[in-house]
Amino acid sequence: MRATTFRSDLVVREIPAPGGLAPFALALAGDIRPDEEGGQSQYGTGRFVLLHDPEEPESWQGAWRIVSFAQAPLEPEIGSDPLLADVAWSWLVDALDSRHAGYRAAAGTATKTLSRGFGALAAEGEGSQIELRASWSPDGDMTDHVQAWAELVCMLAGLPPGSEGVEVFTARRMMRD
Repeated sequence: MRATTFRSDLVVREIPAPGGLAPFALALAGDIRPDEEGGQSQYGTGRFVLLHDPEEPESWQGAWRIVSFAQAPLEPEIGSDPLLADVAWSWLVDALDSRHAGYRAAAGTATKTLSRGFGALAAEGEGSQIELRASWSPDGDMTDHVQAWAELVCMLAGLPPGSEGVEVFTARRMMRD
């Protein structure tokens, strides 16, 4: 998995894995076009954690489990779409299927947030974001799973497959003075 190559829009690095979830773990962080200092991305971010427990916890249905997170800002009109959470989950399933990444015991939540700044934050205006937290037990090559996760992070940020190098406009960049 460490040798996996990703599209140039997504910068992926290994990070410390969370402790206490399994005896063995590997964690990756991915950011869509992070700022020059390597800090936060204004387009989207994600985390991928591969867990291994030889004792095969019953809920995992095996010795391996993937825990993932992906988040991206949206335009408020998109964030208020009642089908947005369903679409976000379907993008994960589609990404896994397109990579032939078999899985079992999938679980997760899709959260959409609408916000409006007030007082000192009034200049931020309205905003929206989508967040998908998911876990599943993988079958087959783990590289297929990490590539599916990378595809999901890019999709949430508005970068479908084949759109490398295409400009991204976020809600903040589209606000008018």
